[in-house]
Amino acid sequence: MLRYTAPCSAPPEVAWALIARPEAWPAWAPHIRGAWGLGESEVQEGARGAARLLGVVPVPVRVTAKVPGRSWTWRVGGLVEMDHTVTPGTHGGCTVAVVLRAPGPVEAALRVGYGPAVALLVANLARAAGREVSRSARARPRPTGTGSPPG
Repeated sequence: MLRYTAPCSAPPEVAWALIARPEAWPAWAPHIRGAWGLGESEVQEGARGAARLLGVVPVPVRVTAKVPGRSWTWRVGGLVEMDHTVTPGTHGGCTVAVVLRAPGPVEAALRVGYGPAVALLVANLARAAGREVSRSARARPRPTGTGSPPG
């Protein structure tokens, strides 16, 4: 099992929106250029579809498990399982993680060939969630004073 984690300053629901909604994946995983058949807004357990890598290669996937707001798992190409998780922090924020599982020789190859990319992608996810929080804060109207001016 290969586990890649990153601390995230954003609330868990913000990170979850990025990790569980295929249309949001390019914000943190630019090699994924789309997905279909995985669920309407969020991935759905039991859904079968494909993820489009690098805008060209469709990779067959099946969502095998989901705990709404916390985790989901897919089987990629029949050999590799990937868990995508969001764990609330004890003092705000959360931890985002991706866990890869595969047969021994495949997992060893993933460790060398894909592991460094997954570590970067998980860090990208944490940064993207933080940017979402900042963007939302800037978009909120600022309260104006309601009292009389001093004087």
